[in-house]
Amino acid sequence: MSEFTKRNTRGSHASRILTLSLHTFTQLVRMKVFYFLAPFALIPIAANFFEVQQLEGPASMGLNALRSIKNWALGPIFIFANVIAVVATALLLPKDVEDRTLYTILAKPVPRLDYLLGKLLGVVALLFVSLLVMDLLMVGVLHIRTQMVIQEQMAMAESLGFTEAARDSLKQETLSLGPSWALQGAVLSIFLKAMVMASFAMLISTFSTSTLFTTVVSFTVFAIGHFQAYAREFYLQAGEAGQTLFSKLAALLFTLIIPDFQLFNVSDALIENPVLPTMMLVKLVGVAGYYSLFFLLAAWWVFSDKEI
Repeated sequence: MSEFTKRNTRGSHASRILTLSLHTFTQLVRMKVFYFLAPFALIPIAANFFEVQQLEGPASMGLNALRSIKNWALGPIFIFANVIAVVATALLLPKDVEDRTLYTILAKPVPRLDYLLGKLLGVVALLFVSLLVMDLLMVGVLHIRTQMVIQEQMAMAESLGFTEAARDSLKQETLSLGPSWALQGAVLSIFLKAMVMASFAMLISTFSTSTLFTTVVSFTVFAIGHFQAYAREFYLQAGEAGQTLFSKLAALLFTLIIPDFQLFNVSDALIENPVLPTMMLVKLVGVAGYYSLFFLLAAWWVFSDKEI
């Protein structure tokens, strides 16, 4: 640990943050408590590869199987990303306190913002690597199944006397349901939401001494964030009470503090869309960046006054 501490106390802020993030990533990988989540996320993806669906007519043959692969793959990826984002972050500070790593690092000239940012980037790196592996598996399975469906469609279409133009049109329709950049956009939206959850869990962990409390509060806010758009709309439309300046400012303040996670629920739209909506993803990156920075700075403000 002394060598790790020395590396953290030398060089620029960037080098310290990078060292802390790499150490955090390694620390999380060694926590085997997370390993049970990997089969939970991978089994539904692999199971779809062995699922053979035969439907009537070449125009519908196998298309539901392709949709099913994407739906069943993105669901576990979504759950995995958000669970590991919260639980991993909630464990970091208590683990460092227990191992006395936190005291060793902060006793040296390591700014607390560097420490928090390094920890958060370590969690984000773990999320990125985990989602990348699951994404590659999903794309591989989807590509193989798409080629199988096309072969079956072409054989049936030829036996039914379809023209070459009709067969090409059918092939293009099937390919649009296969791997696409829009599907990668759906995975990116999941990653961005998990990043926001990790930064919020980091904020809670700076004043909480319980991993369980951090986890429960984080998932509570996660649930609130999925319904806040509906609640805000209902509140603002509830007669005269929702039309006052105070009400509108209160609704705006609530939105600025609690993320509207409905904004990130774009997977269903992107599954059926072969074209990547660039502006939508740019907006999501901006929203995720704002909330991540806001929660990080709030965590720094709380952590800077905490006696260690």
